[in-house]
Amino acid sequence: MSSEAVLFFLCLCILFLIGVIFYQQYAFRKGIKSQLRTIHEKLKEILDTGSSQQIMVFTEEQELMELAAQINRMLEYHQKVEADHRRSEMASRRMLSNISHDMKTPMTVILGYLEIMGLHREAAPDMLWKVEQKARGMMTLINEFFTLAKIESGDTDLEISKVDICELCRECALDFYELLEKEQVQTEFGLPSESVYVQGDRKALQRIFGNLISNVIRYGLEGRYLGIFVRADQNNVYADVIDKGQGIDQFGEERVFERLFTMEDSRSRSIQGSGLGLTIARHLARQMGGDIFLDSTPHVKTTFTVRLKRF
Repeated sequence: MSSEAVLFFLCLCILFLIGVIFYQQYAFRKGIKSQLRTIHEKLKEILDTGSSQQIMVFTEEQELMELAAQINRMLEYHQKVEADHRRSEMASRRMLSNISHDMKTPMTVILGYLEIMGLHREAAPDMLWKVEQKARGMMTLINEFFTLAKIESGDTDLEISKVDICELCRECALDFYELLEKEQVQTEFGLPSESVYVQGDRKALQRIFGNLISNVIRYGLEGRYLGIFVRADQNNVYADVIDKGQGIDQFGEERVFERLFTMEDSRSRSIQGSGLGLTIARHLARQMGGDIFLDSTPHVKTTFTVRLKRF
């Protein structure tokens, strides 16, 4: 074969290889464009319909796989924000409905008694007492709403100091001594002999534990038991407020810290509840760097645990 023929053959081979390379590049770009178009269309469908689907990409291209993974992360966050927004809207609607009911009922009673007094031109002592009690109940509810609004808006200044949590628990229990005695509630304390100090605001802590003890009387009275135990580790202090009453089922455990959530079949009306106490208590605990947790086995044992930073 002549040198010219060999050169011509080599040129044909080079042209063929160049053509193969260009074709592969064209096919690669076309494939990438197709996959990107698929991702775009699927993403548009998910956003338009509000579905909880994710982007599925069948490819060996690492860059496309990573792109799809980041898009799915963004979709998960978007879906979480949407779910939180819907829950917040539902909670607000329930709260407004409950506010309307909780204020309308006592106002109806007050107006009824006032009308009777007007008709008879005189006020019986028991009627005046009932009107006063209803009015005080409404003022308590309104004050609780204002307190919660101030806490949630960050307009509450807490004076963080060194607080002996054992002493404070004893003081709070003592505030309920007469009522606990009257209801024949057995009290048990598991408090260390030495002082245990936490970082907290004394008034806020008194409100938290006062609420938890009143909660025992309101809902756990049938167990005739109140236990307060304090324990600590290197960084935190844990105070358990325990009763052995009706307890809270799983549905209640998930909602017990929501605004205006109350147990409908409360056994005791010695202390009236607004449905805001536990919400306020948890907000206060969290503002002090702690939290409140619930563990309940109905009719066996219900424990509210307050976690606080150790001083």
